[in-house]
Amino acid sequence: MVPPSGEGTAPAPGEEEPQDRPSKPLRRRLLRVTLITVLALALLLGIGGTALYLKLDGNISGIDIESALGEDRPEDSDNGSLDLLVLGSDTRSGENGVFGGDDPDGEARSDTAMVVHINEAHDAATVVSIPRDTLVPRPSCERLDGGGTAPASERTMFNEAYGIGGPVCAVKTVEALTGLRMDHYLELDFDGFAKLVDTLGGVRVTTREDIDDEDSRLRLTAGTHTLSGKESLALVRTRKAVGDGSDLSRIQLQHSFLDALMRQIEEVDLLGNPKRLYDLADTATSAVTTDSDLASVSKLLGLARTLREVDSDALQLVTLPVGYDPADPNRVAPLREQSRQMWTALRHDRPVPESAIRDSAAEEGGGDQLIIQG
Repeated sequence: MVPPSGEGTAPAPGEEEPQDRPSKPLRRRLLRVTLITVLALALLLGIGGTALYLKLDGNISGIDIESALGEDRPEDSDNGSLDLLVLGSDTRSGENGVFGGDDPDGEARSDTAMVVHINEAHDAATVVSIPRDTLVPRPSCERLDGGGTAPASERTMFNEAYGIGGPVCAVKTVEALTGLRMDHYLELDFDGFAKLVDTLGGVRVTTREDIDDEDSRLRLTAGTHTLSGKESLALVRTRKAVGDGSDLSRIQLQHSFLDALMRQIEEVDLLGNPKRLYDLADTATSAVTTDSDLASVSKLLGLARTLREVDSDALQLVTLPVGYDPADPNRVAPLREQSRQMWTALRHDRPVPESAIRDSAAEEGGGDQLIIQG
């Protein structure tokens, strides 16, 4: 097993035994689903067993990450638990360029990253968000541009791994960080996300304050709005206009938006509208990239069914425990002891203990005070 790594900035008290259930503050942040797994996958349940499989299978892009990574990986658990890396990509190629962003060189980045752990019994799950600006060790990776191998780096922003070596380097970096072997990989790009929201008919949110962000090109007055796909993307990417302007505030904002999105999905009678259901399934499968083992409708359906077994009260949503880096206050670094507790808990198929997020800067941001409900 590859040991978890991370730059420590403020050690926490000794490890506590994981709790049987998340604490009340964590339960208040539970979501019924995660980013792609319901938005894209559960929708496909309504078309199971139809001739549309062939069309939808052809939409899905698959990457042979297993072969690219080889044998130098964490030990694969055989207890039936699953670990997935879910990324939202802010690539500027193609249609995604219209959404703007904060990367001037146009290099693709993993704008949103979540490690999803589903337990052995498939009745509980933990979702760990990784801030894109987290300084982490990155292993050596083959460059996407064909420029050979990028040497390992002891301190680099997490999202740069994707920019350098794409999904393979992102998975390699996460496995080195966590000590967990990723069973699957799921990626949703900006353009696909926007089309999904538009096909759904928009997402309704209520904000307490005005939002005016030149970088994400989002301007909203305080109040209730039904956001288009483009506006939804701007919202989940906005940074300087919410909370303390950090990536941590953006993550809290994303959590709140996902909560509103899930409520919106529940209100739509998808089975009563076959055309909308097909359009959503067609858009979803066109928008996702997966590892080659997951790149089929039947495999995605199997994962969706697994996730549907997880009750909302057994879904834990946390952010990697981090502190502001002393050398660069615009960046964060994993808290060594808390991070160890977090990844150890998941490797042993337990919920993350409350002590693992204690003193984390991720718990202090102000992003979700702006969006109060869908």
